[in-house]
Order: sequence, then C-alpha cells, then structure tokens
Amino acid sequence: MLDSLGSLTGSPWIYAVVALSVLLDVFLPVLPSGVLVITAATAAAAGTSTVVNAADQVARVPREVPSLLLLMCCAAGASVLGDLAAFRLAWRGGDRLDRAIARSRRLTTAQERLGGALKAGGGALVVIARFAPAGRSVVSLGAGAAHGKVKEFLPWSALAAVAWTGYSVGLGYFGGQWLGASWVGAALSVLALFAAGSLAAYLMRRPAQEAAARAGSAEAARVPAQAQPREAVQAATAS
Repeated sequence: MLDSLGSLTGSPWIYAVVALSVLLDVFLPVLPSGVLVITAATAAAAGTSTVVNAADQVARVPREVPSLLLLMCCAAGASVLGDLAAFRLAWRGGDRLDRAIARSRRLTTAQERLGGALKAGGGALVVIARFAPAGRSVVSLGAGAAHGKVKEFLPWSALAAVAWTGYSVGLGYFGGQWLGASWVGAALSVLALFAAGSLAAYLMRRPAQEAAARAGSAEAARVPAQAQPREAVQAATAS
C-alpha cells in the first residue's frame, strides 16, 4: 500500500492533502479522509525501509515519513474549521437551505434535538457523530440550523476532532508497528475505523428512536382524551 502512495506519504504535500480532505468531507462525506489519515500514520510507523546491498547484507535505511504531531494538528484543525464552516452556513440559513433541511429527516431530527441538547450539556452527541458516516455533516448543519451559539458548539467540535484524529492516527501507527506497513495492517486499521463508525451511528439512532416512541405514546394518549367529551355528548343526546 505504501509503495503506491510512497511519493505522497514521504512528501510535505501529505499534510495539505489530509487537511483539505478533512476540511471538505463535512460537505462531501464520500471523501476518504479517515483512510488518508490512517495511511499517513502507517507510513510514520514504518519509519525505515529494508534494502539489500551488493554484499547481500540487509540494512535499514531511514526515509522521509510524516510527523505524527504535525499530522494530528493538520487533521484536527481542519476538522474544526470544516465544522465551523458548516455551522455558520446553516446558521445563516436561507430558503434553499431550509428547504433542503426540511426534506431530510436526519437533518430535521438533528435540528430538533440539538436545539436544546447543546444548551443542556448534551454536546457529547457531537463527539459521537464525528465517527459516524455523514454524522459530522448532520450534526454541524443541524446545530447551525437550530441557531445554537458558537461558544457552545466549538468546544465539543474541538473535542470531537481530537478524539477522531487520535483514534485514526493511533490505528494507523500501532497497526503499522504490529502488522507492518502492508495491505493487511492498513486494511485492519480501516476496518476498525468503520467499526467505530457503525457503533457511533447506532448510538445516534437510539435517542431518536426513543424520542419517536415517546411522541407516539403521547399522541396515542391524547386521542382518547379528546374523544371522551364527544362520546359523553353523544350519550347525553341519546338519553
């Protein structure tokens, strides 16, 4: 894997590519930002390459690899900037954006829940959503559309960025250390990232399903209460 991406992972351009991918995937969730972060971290874990010289002696030759600290700073910073861009865009709104949100059940649900969730200290949802597929987009746009305050959203966005970046870099680095800079190590690291995303998506769906169930129970309880006076009037008329 690193052979095909060696020219990129061994170049300073890897930081710009990672930052741009993470920045834009709040609007284009199909971008493989997590895969890029894991690949760069796996390259950092490799650190050296093995060569055989003319005397058939094996030697470890240092090569240019990404700095883990700089990689994490680029990815985390770009994540926060992307969140804020989506938040401000949705906060300013506009008829077209409002209609788009109204057509999306996920965005509508996020807007309804996040309006009070962030104020009530429920910003942990922002951290969980950072790992879910398209969850970052749903939460950032939903929080902005609910006209939340930046000072309430920003700390949770920063925490989400650090958690996601640390997890992704950790997967790539330790996967490269334990399994080597190979397709197997990278694939298992990416699989672990997707597993975390599936768990995060499940955790995000549970509160919405519980809220829908409570709303359905409340509606069912109101119907008999509204029907009772009419039945009483019909009984009195009949008598």
